[in-house]
Amino acid sequence: MIKPIKLANKNFLSSLDLSTDEIINILDLAKNFKNNKLNVDLKNKVLGLIFDKSSTRTRVSFQVAMSRLGGTTIDLNPTTSQIGRGELIKDTARVLGRYCDVIAIRTFSHSDLEEYAKWSTKPVINALTDLEHPCQALADYLTIQEEFTDFKDVVLTFIGDGNNVANSLILCGALLGVEVRIACPKGYEPNSFVINKAYEIYNNKNLLKISDDPNTAVLGANVLYTDVWSSMGEEKQKEEKDKVFNGFTIDSDLVKKADKEAIILHCLPAYRSKEITDEVFESKKNRIFDQAENRLHAQQALLSCLLH
Repeated sequence: MIKPIKLANKNFLSSLDLSTDEIINILDLAKNFKNNKLNVDLKNKVLGLIFDKSSTRTRVSFQVAMSRLGGTTIDLNPTTSQIGRGELIKDTARVLGRYCDVIAIRTFSHSDLEEYAKWSTKPVINALTDLEHPCQALADYLTIQEEFTDFKDVVLTFIGDGNNVANSLILCGALLGVEVRIACPKGYEPNSFVINKAYEIYNNKNLLKISDDPNTAVLGANVLYTDVWSSMGEEKQKEEKDKVFNGFTIDSDLVKKADKEAIILHCLPAYRSKEITDEVFESKKNRIFDQAENRLHAQQALLSCLLH
């Protein structure tokens, strides 16, 4: 029976912190957790949550995942802890390492996350930063694997802002050998470091394509994926981005250009009629709520490996 393996890296700050074999193991573990074929006991283990940004799926899935593993979760709300009063990250991290066994952090600056990891004696998980959302990518590729059995010949097209989700999809896709196409307006491309790193990983550099043409990007694609155009913290840019992203909505016309068996993914929350139409969102191709559920199972698998 498959069992959690000890990961080479103590922390999970980026998709790059996992090897291809480790990702595959985590996905296999997640499927076993989902099918109730695996039991891992993390009794007396404590997960600390530090969320500087609001959250529904990430917060709840981590809490439920830890509960199902027999552990407990403590929610460190910055507004009701000394974090919000400006305590140094290095002080908070060193203290929490004495109380918690693992810490999941959702914050704005990726460098803040790295600062926590530098000073923490316990594993730190990226629960979303402005640069990456690696836990989301694990759930996404689990959903894709469930649909297509493996990743061979799978084409994933992401349409929208080259944001943290796009960055993690690219890196995780590179490690799994998945063809990833990103269609975004000029000036909104994914992080250049991420793109260059992915090209280094890919055996075939043609497997990563960045363009500003959604119509070409979706041709023959197996997975159509989108996210909100304006992420948390970008509220002031919302009106401007709504104009710039006109033409980057996943609608029925775009879907028709993809593979006839293509599925639709969205990491939620969704703003229907903006990045995706209601018709496409509610179509039979929708795997969005399977994708959301898979956050729970992927995080159970990740936690069981980090606390192995």
